[in-house]
Amino acid sequence: MSETLKRNHHNKKTVAVRQGAKKARKPAQKPLSRVRVFALGGLGEIGKNMYVVEYEDDIIVIDCGIGFPDDDMLGIDLVIPDVSYLTANADRVRGIFITHGHEDHIGALPYVLRTLNVPVWGTRLTMGILQYKLEEQGLLESAKLNCVNAGDVIDAGVFKVEFIRVNHSIADACAIAVHTPQGVVLHTGDFKLDITPIEGEMMDITRLGELGREGVSLLLCESTNVEHAGFTPSESKVGSSFESIFLRNPDKRIIIATFSSNVHRVQQIINASISHARKVAITGRSMMNIVKAAIDLGYMNVPDGTVIDLNDLDRYNPEQVTIITTGSQGEPMSALYRMAFGDHSKITLGSSDLVVISAHAIPGNEKLVGNILNEIYRKGVSVFHDVDVEVHVSGHACQEEIKLMHALTKPKFFVPIHGEYKMLAVHRELALGMGEKPENVFVLETGQVLEFDREKAAVTGSVPSGRVLIDGAGIGDVGNIVLRDRKLLSQDGIIIVVAGVDTEACMLVSGPDIVSRGFVYVRESEELMEESRRICADVIEDCLDRYITDWTQIKNYIKDDLSRFLYSKTKRKPMIIPIILNV
Repeated sequence: MSETLKRNHHNKKTVAVRQGAKKARKPAQKPLSRVRVFALGGLGEIGKNMYVVEYEDDIIVIDCGIGFPDDDMLGIDLVIPDVSYLTANADRVRGIFITHGHEDHIGALPYVLRTLNVPVWGTRLTMGILQYKLEEQGLLESAKLNCVNAGDVIDAGVFKVEFIRVNHSIADACAIAVHTPQGVVLHTGDFKLDITPIEGEMMDITRLGELGREGVSLLLCESTNVEHAGFTPSESKVGSSFESIFLRNPDKRIIIATFSSNVHRVQQIINASISHARKVAITGRSMMNIVKAAIDLGYMNVPDGTVIDLNDLDRYNPEQVTIITTGSQGEPMSALYRMAFGDHSKITLGSSDLVVISAHAIPGNEKLVGNILNEIYRKGVSVFHDVDVEVHVSGHACQEEIKLMHALTKPKFFVPIHGEYKMLAVHRELALGMGEKPENVFVLETGQVLEFDREKAAVTGSVPSGRVLIDGAGIGDVGNIVLRDRKLLSQDGIIIVVAGVDTEACMLVSGPDIVSRGFVYVRESEELMEESRRICADVIEDCLDRYITDWTQIKNYIKDDLSRFLYSKTKRKPMIIPIILNV
């Protein structure tokens, strides 16, 4: 090697060493931020599922469902999550990812997408059902819907979102694995282990096991059936029950109520009908829409001529027809409800009918279901439901399947989701029994934020959360004050006091007249009404004698004095609305 080459070689080595030294003296890279995870619904309740994963400038949402109103939510149709945090950070929301097509997971989208129009990702049947819902609301053209298959991975900002096949009571259900800079967040969705599914394949336990070996940082696992031991039976068992029912009741018109989204159940009903030479009629708007979507997308196989229009029922003898209907939860105005109470325009129940309720009552709906059953029995109709024969199996995992999910995924941290608080608490104990460390298991409330990295996790605060009430076309315009007034009106009624006053002369010109609704029957309480008028007149005249002409002040005096009098006489507190007119 020449002296020049040696010198150059030496110089290169020296420069390299010096550059290395400079690199070594550079400060360490900024540590990765923590991932934030929280629920806007689905914790401590059944329904309203909505979960958020956040990292620095990126947010993704998993599911966007509705809840059903509590008994004290008078007049309310639906309940959806409060998404004010997401709308305030709309520029950071990369998309909404849907696990499956049940209402408690997609039902709020027609309302949320009006203010948060971000891309929505889901499997084919889920998107098919959602399209019908958005079309009804006039939102389909503006919605950004994206169809995926199980196994697909979607880039969403810093996240990679993976769809993993699971079994449930609706086709195309998926778990969702969110690959974050701090590891995998696995959301199980609603699932069960069905070894003999009606259509498709069983849950992808291979992929779940692979994720477990690679390392799952946080598991979000459903808790609906965590109080039930053992395994959930296969959906195929219901098919055997249907076959037995059809075989034993050849002379009956069979009417089966089930969840409209359970296309596997509907397919088995159709199969049994075909094998017993029956035509099938479908009633209920949601049932008709979902069956149409499932047939169009190839999730159901229905031979031509099997399904008939309701208008053609009279052309067939009762024993030649099966009717599939909505209303398994006793929903007012559902097709089965209208049949039970004699309000259905095409179907009248009688002794030649057999009604099968192919569903469990969702917690809180037991009374509604009971009301329908009572009316059906009054009409002399035969009834089968899950108490009598196995015409329903759950779509949710029981304890042994939940244990399998934990064993496959081996999470470092765990949050039970999707259930009432008692279910979440039981799931916590089950996880501890599986070897989870108590400090790594978190039973959260809606809105509480869990932050984690690869080493530790902690609850660090909360975000705005709650419930938005849907009443008719109104979204969020009914709040606690309106509900309080409705409750008061339903309990004690209303009293309206109308009086005409000449403010210049300080005189009571007309009235006061009293109108009562829902408080007492006026014709039988004339003495009470007359005394109420006298009290109101005395209050108004006393105010005018003291030159009090402020309407608000006079109304408050009327409310106070009349309320005390009515309570002393009736022990009731009706809502009192004074109306003062300037004559």
